Amino acid sequence: MTKRFDRRKFLLYGSATLTSSLFLKACRTPTPTATPAASPTATGSPSAAVSGNTIKVGILHSLSGTMSISEKSVVDAEQLAIEEINKAGGVLGKQIQAIVEDGNSDWPTFAEKAKKLIDQDKVVTVFGCWTSASRKAVLPVFEEKNHMLWYPVQYEGQECSKNIFYTGAAPNQQIEPAVDWLLENKGKKFFLVGSDYVFPRTANTIIKAQLAAKGGELVGEDYIPLGGTEVTPIITKIKAALPDGGVIFNSLNGDSNVAFFKQLQGAGLGPEKYPSMSVSIAEEEVKAIGVEYLKGHYAAWNYFMTVDSPANKKFVEAFKAKYGKDRVTNDPMEAAYIMVYLWKQAVEKAGTADDLEKVRAAALGQSFDAPEGKVTLEANHHLSKFVRLGQVREDGLFEIAFATPEAVKPVPWNQFVAETKGFSCDWSDPAKGGKFKTS
Repeated sequence: MTKRFDRRKFLLYGSATLTSSLFLKACRTPTPTATPAASPTATGSPSAAVSGNTIKVGILHSLSGTMSISEKSVVDAEQLAIEEINKAGGVLGKQIQAIVEDGNSDWPTFAEKAKKLIDQDKVVTVFGCWTSASRKAVLPVFEEKNHMLWYPVQYEGQECSKNIFYTGAAPNQQIEPAVDWLLENKGKKFFLVGSDYVFPRTANTIIKAQLAAKGGELVGEDYIPLGGTEVTPIITKIKAALPDGGVIFNSLNGDSNVAFFKQLQGAGLGPEKYPSMSVSIAEEEVKAIGVEYLKGHYAAWNYFMTVDSPANKKFVEAFKAKYGKDRVTNDPMEAAYIMVYLWKQAVEKAGTADDLEKVRAAALGQSFDAPEGKVTLEANHHLSKFVRLGQVREDGLFEIAFATPEAVKPVPWNQFVAETKGFSCDWSDPAKGGKFKTS
């Protein structure tokens, strides 16, 4: 039976994670029901994770619930990378065995499944999560057990864990460049719309500080529960706050976007006067929502399917060959695909898959010729990435309106927000670690 999204449970958890984000501290307290960690050793090495001719890894995403619209395709990308690696001889001569778990778009379920993958399945690493709420839910598990998560989605920053490798964008690689471009090209007045959980709330804190620093004007800010479809009040507020048009910065996630863009168009708020910039809508979501509702609107990512490069051509062709010619690729899928390869490279450099301390150390500095361009895993466990802004075309793909000429280095601790200005992260130096003052 498909597990229904528990709104009350989500709101309770979202409130806790939001409070944590407002103090700009990641949750570090293990859940009361945490299973005693029998498998990791003092070095974080899972026992029996590598046996015979296989290496076990975990895949943990929402295959049901409101976030399945986005996360199913990420699983497809991860499984494509695993299949390619296995066909090419595997890792250290062993085949990768993926154990897939469904987080059900429910954050406590994510934590439970993370514990299962580590304690029962004895995986050497987990590829997983989408929302920051799900990542915050599993973070105490990975830190308590000194295990390893690879996280493929852009996020709000204000976190830098030894136990997570972040292959999506930090705010300075997506949100901040998007705001700069909008201020220069689309206007100074901004209305912020988001789902009510940690990522949109923290992202909008950054945007408000950036607008204040750069002469923009915040005219409104509103949220709806994740998965909620009652968007009429927000549309009414946008019309009242922006009677002559203006920018809508959209951090809604999941099914809420379907209702929002349909009603936005129904209210006559088209992209000519009310251009929206989304940070969670990519090719897969455009296809699901309907291009007729999104044509002319914008999205900020590091990768689009329309990137013109040999590596991207190879990726798109391989994905379509495996899953069907009508399928599309998008940024989180690309970040998920390349993180499997980066993990493989780290394991091969370390010469082991189950000594996680050695794998973590070997991961730093790994580069990969990704579909978006060459990326490098920095000492702060984030990738240097290209920044791109795209406009939805008639065919549902994105016309690239802006792109950086080279990869941008990640800045996890935000430099617009007073509480984190001057802080950095460096896991190559134990004396610095996840947060240290640079200025």
